[in-house]
Amino acid sequence: MALALPPLNFKPHCSSSSSSSSSSTNYRPAVILPGLGNNTGDYKKLELTLQEYGVPTVVAKVSRIDWLRNAAGLVDPNYWKGTLQPRPVLDWYLKRVDDAVQEAKELAQGGTLSLIGHSAGGWLARVYMEEFGLSHISLLLTLGTPHLPPPKGLQGVIDQTRGLLNYVEKHCKKAVYTPELKYVCIAGRYLQGARLVSDSELDADSVVSIDPAQPISDVAVVKNKTDSTSVSTIFRARFVGQGYKQP
Repeated sequence: MALALPPLNFKPHCSSSSSSSSSSTNYRPAVILPGLGNNTGDYKKLELTLQEYGVPTVVAKVSRIDWLRNAAGLVDPNYWKGTLQPRPVLDWYLKRVDDAVQEAKELAQGGTLSLIGHSAGGWLARVYMEEFGLSHISLLLTLGTPHLPPPKGLQGVIDQTRGLLNYVEKHCKKAVYTPELKYVCIAGRYLQGARLVSDSELDADSVVSIDPAQPISDVAVVKNKTDSTSVSTIFRARFVGQGYKQP
């Protein structure tokens, strides 16, 4: 449950007519969308930090066990074909997001909202806006979200979303910055994977093409492996498996 918000602090100031009045700096409320496998409590520190900056914040109410609901997709033939769609498998998640949005709209008092999506919560925010509308949303901030589906035709690459990201790419509005809806994407480095059972090391200066139709900037480049490469780094690469770039 979201914490009760403290009352707004109004700071008096003097106008040119020397009459006193009050004003406040109003920040649009934010709704946090948890990532795959996360629960509401994982974002308590972020919620408190935003509130310290004066941003009313609501976290969508999700528990770890809730994610087991996604197992319903296993009985859908599209799961095995890699053409799974968000609905109805993820209806439960979209409903939790909508509940949080409705709570935040009351705090906004007619203003707009910000959505903050972590990991899968970022592209699920795009699904939410496509299905529920975005007239009351003016900012989508994503944290470590893969916005593009994994590349096709590369050996060992598996679409872990089973087609969900392909659906988002084809049917949801592009994740691009516009005056009406601002997108801010924050991401770190990706890990270039290696096969789990192989004696070969990562190729030096190897280039993995993502998609021939994409611009040259969408190419994953593996830097020269130096003698300082740690055993843990090699293990992580092999454990993760064949990696791919996610813009």
